[in-house]
Amino acid sequence: MSATSTRGTTSGTTLGTTSGTAAAPASRPRLRTSTAVRAYLAVELRRSLRNRRTLIFSMVMPPVLFLIFGLQGDYQDQSTGHGNVTAWIAVSMALYGAMVTATGGGASVSVERAQGWTRQLRLTPLRPAAYVAVKLAGSMVLGAASVLLTLVVAAFTGAQMAAGAWVLCAVLAWVGSLVFAAFGLFMGYLLPAENVMQILGPLLALLSFAGGLFVPLGDGSWATVAQFFPTYGLAELVHAPLGGDLGVTAVVNVLAWAAIFFVGAAWRFRKDTARV
Repeated sequence: MSATSTRGTTSGTTLGTTSGTAAAPASRPRLRTSTAVRAYLAVELRRSLRNRRTLIFSMVMPPVLFLIFGLQGDYQDQSTGHGNVTAWIAVSMALYGAMVTATGGGASVSVERAQGWTRQLRLTPLRPAAYVAVKLAGSMVLGAASVLLTLVVAAFTGAQMAAGAWVLCAVLAWVGSLVFAAFGLFMGYLLPAENVMQILGPLLALLSFAGGLFVPLGDGSWATVAQFFPTYGLAELVHAPLGGDLGVTAVVNVLAWAAIFFVGAAWRFRKDTARV
């Protein structure tokens, strides 16, 4: 009896110890990963805020462009339905700032790949998918700040629209910029690191003109051609609260280009991680 009891006790103790220690490692990787994600997001935000070029293009340029183009003539007296023309230009510049910020954040992966930073991150608990998510999240945080700053400047310099339109335009500009965060990530895996933003900066400006973000398209032949550009749907979307007609074509444009950019970014991401 005593021997049996001793064996049972020893066996139970061994099993209990084994099962107790087996559960701990399962939770530790999750804790390490979540901690790594939070730490890297904080590093990413600090790095972006210390980058003067990023701050100029995301925080300074959109409000300045609005002040240059939005306060000319009698724009403050011209109505667009639920706001004035000054507000229409302010929303355009808010979206443009969010697009530039999101694209730059995604495209920075190109520079980090060239410097070996992404290879170094693979030695940490941070998974490749989490790395991409942090890049997009950091871009969206700065994009939100860019949108808010531009619209605040506009509110104090003559832009007029209903309170609901202010909120809706800001949210649509911010969420819509996620399309260009994927675009920047896709281009970051395709273009060389030394001139990625030198290419994407002018390209975004051209796309903004072509898609009707800076200038209304009207009813000419170009209005038909513009529907194929990735900026067309977002331009229509953010201006809809001001009295614009949001057609099915604009919604399809946003969804189609979002799918193209996200699939392209995922494809290039898988090929890049497979090489290491």
